[in-house]
Amino acid sequence: MRILVADDEKIKRITLADDLTAQGHEVVAATDGAEALRWLEEERFDVVVTDLKMPKVDGLELLRRIKQGPSADIAVILMTAYGSIPVAVEAVKAGAYDFLTKPFRNEDLFPLLARIERDKHAAGRQQPAPGETAAAIDAAIVGTTEAITRVKRMVEICARTDANVLLCGETGVGKDLVASVIHRYSHRQAFPFVKVGCTLFPPQLIESELYGHEKGSFTGAEQKRPGRFDLAEGGTLYLDDVDDIPLEHQSKLLRAIEEKVFERVGGTTAIKADVRIVASTKRNLLEKIAEGTFRQDLYYRLDVLRITIPPLRERIEDIPALAEHLLSRIAKDRPFEIEPEALGVLQRHDWPGNIRELYHTLERAYLIGAGRITAEILLAETAGIASTNPAANGGFQAIMEQAERRLLENALKAAAGNKSAAAAALGMKPSTFRDKLAKHGLG
Repeated sequence: MRILVADDEKIKRITLADDLTAQGHEVVAATDGAEALRWLEEERFDVVVTDLKMPKVDGLELLRRIKQGPSADIAVILMTAYGSIPVAVEAVKAGAYDFLTKPFRNEDLFPLLARIERDKHAAGRQQPAPGETAAAIDAAIVGTTEAITRVKRMVEICARTDANVLLCGETGVGKDLVASVIHRYSHRQAFPFVKVGCTLFPPQLIESELYGHEKGSFTGAEQKRPGRFDLAEGGTLYLDDVDDIPLEHQSKLLRAIEEKVFERVGGTTAIKADVRIVASTKRNLLEKIAEGTFRQDLYYRLDVLRITIPPLRERIEDIPALAEHLLSRIAKDRPFEIEPEALGVLQRHDWPGNIRELYHTLERAYLIGAGRITAEILLAETAGIASTNPAANGGFQAIMEQAERRLLENALKAAAGNKSAAAAALGMKPSTFRDKLAKHGLG
């Protein structure tokens, strides 16, 4: 491809041009944005790689003129410092292909250029328009409040770039969903989406899970095993609860992200890792850095693009739509009904467990109400019956007995006392239904 490099930093400009030429590209180097514009008036280029901050004409102005001129199809990649990432995000909105955060290795640009070539070859095929992607993201992430709309727009930006993403928010707000949606609408969608629950593995096993291990590398390693970086090759690696990775393992993770290479436990061969990192945290990582339990350099590598997902109590207007969406998943193809008064109960609760708590509350209410969710059922659930304080209600078994009895009672009521109809509505055999009625003294 023909590539125009614009950077007022001489050493970076020359070394980048040399490395791109060695890769077989035809490269022209410009000392600033004004010289780049003169080259664009005279010659045709496939890609422009430009620094963001330059004298005379900066990278944003250069991007604007390219996109408004006769060569608007040129792919523009911006080089930016960490502190200018918000500006780089605006540049992507304005039509930039992607951006790289300084400092970066010149070879980090190569996968982006390969993607541009693939996109140019695929240009004749049916590609989703940006508006179609935005509509799909709107449908995947339920809600219309200002807080969740900001999340959706950031997801759209993240899906269009290959930069690492940090998802911040309380437990249960939907970070897993957002990570999967970013992958689903990214250029990596045809490759794996691999999740690692960083809190699930003991410290001695986290490296084996991430990078794999060689046979005999530790007791129990009876055969060679690939890690999550292997499994996510070409796709997205989602590090859930990255704040739980022990400090002693963070340097190896930093190297895998920064240099895109890793070694298996017990191995010495460097393995390339073409993965996009999305990480989530339930804690403020700056506080962990201050405590000395999280590396600052790793934080900066993860926190390129950040999405803060609001807790449910800050978007109560979305609860009716969320309830309908979650109930359709719970009920599957079976009918359900939720009373307007029941929605009011949901909106008055503060949901410390966020969407995860809402889902489980609705699931219990659906079973207890035999598909009909009433305010009475939800008042009992959100007040703590069968959820907040199990010990006070006789423990798990007693709670399940209470729920089963209410389920049978509501099914009978809905079927006007017809036991066969009630059993059918619950998907039970009539004999099983009668046995349970007798067990609870409802026979």
